[in-house]
Amino acid sequence: MTQTAEQQAMARLIIDILNIDDVAPEEIDPDAIMFDDSGLGLDSIDALEIAVAIAEEYNVHISAEDEATKDIFATLGNLTAHVMNESRGLQPAP
Repeated sequence: MTQTAEQQAMARLIIDILNIDDVAPEEIDPDAIMFDDSGLGLDSIDALEIAVAIAEEYNVHISAEDEATKDIFATLGNLTAHVMNESRGLQPAP
């Protein structure tokens, strides 16, 4: 379970925005299902909060109506890859 630098940045954003105290960013497995109890046990409200934070931080908008959204949010790895692809890297929005 090794995170890339980009995955570490995304994990920190998730931990910060959701105020998760019992998990360190580096403990999040990039391949673990984030909405499963074996992962972070997130719910749809958490996904909305993460999507808003990503829009503010990286100017990448993830639509709830998009069929791919479930797959995008499935894992830290998927979410990071999507944001990197859409933003051309995890650079904060100007």
